[in-house]
Amino acid sequence: MKTKKNNLVSFQEHLDKEYGVKGTKKRDKYEQGYESFKLGVMLQELRIKNNLTQEQLAEKCGTTKNYISRIENDASDIRLSTLMRIINEGLGAKLELLVHT
Repeated sequence: MKTKKNNLVSFQEHLDKEYGVKGTKKRDKYEQGYESFKLGVMLQELRIKNNLTQEQLAEKCGTTKNYISRIENDASDIRLSTLMRIINEGLGAKLELLVHT
């Protein structure tokens, strides 16, 4: 909601202006990138919570430190099977997926 006094806009209004409304190509690309970023941050936080270095996590789930780093820094796409292995074997957690329609 815009206020005349200080020209503040909601985050939703900002996104609509900068990336278009939901369902447009530009907005969909932004939303997808944001989800990848969130996944990388989530994995990093779980790794740190488990007192693991990137190298230790990589060893536990059969990948490389470089790959873990790329995921955490949003520089790599990740396969679902790899994500499951990192979470299950590397972090001792369970992956649950939720699909919104």
